[in-house]
Amino acid sequence: MSRIREMQPGEYGLLDEFLYQAIHTEPGEPRPPRSVTADPALRAYVDGFGRTGDVAVCAEEGGEVVGAAWVRLMRGYGFAGDGVPELAVSVLPGHRGRGVGTALLSFLIERCSELGCPALSLSVQRSNPAARLYERLGFREVSGDDGEAVMTLPLGGRDEGARGAALRALEG
Repeated sequence: MSRIREMQPGEYGLLDEFLYQAIHTEPGEPRPPRSVTADPALRAYVDGFGRTGDVAVCAEEGGEVVGAAWVRLMRGYGFAGDGVPELAVSVLPGHRGRGVGTALLSFLIERCSELGCPALSLSVQRSNPAARLYERLGFREVSGDDGEAVMTLPLGGRDEGARGAALRALEG
């Protein structure tokens, strides 16, 4: 099982790879070229990471970082309002489907709640299986179109619901 921990500043450079891995492609479709992450709209998720409000956690197995989840205040694809950090999450292909993403998100949600974030937001393609994970953790759609949804999760002073159940399952 992965060890979930806060990402250290010296590891922020790994977010470039996780940003690329976070790009959803349909089964059987080729991955886009890595150069796609040079797009300014995507660079906004990682460039200069470590500024005030940025929070990143990672999953480590055998000394290797195999997953990351991070938030920052920005106007990205999942923008849901001023003061609401936008979330990105990614797990390396060989480590998917084993609960690493759930563990990363649960840890990050708790950390952001402790830091006083009012909510978190994200953008997800409707065809991405991760959309069901976000729903299980309590994210709800606030806008979108046929292809993508913007989802938010209110934090602090709310019923823990699915998120609390997910955390208890990880601890148990």
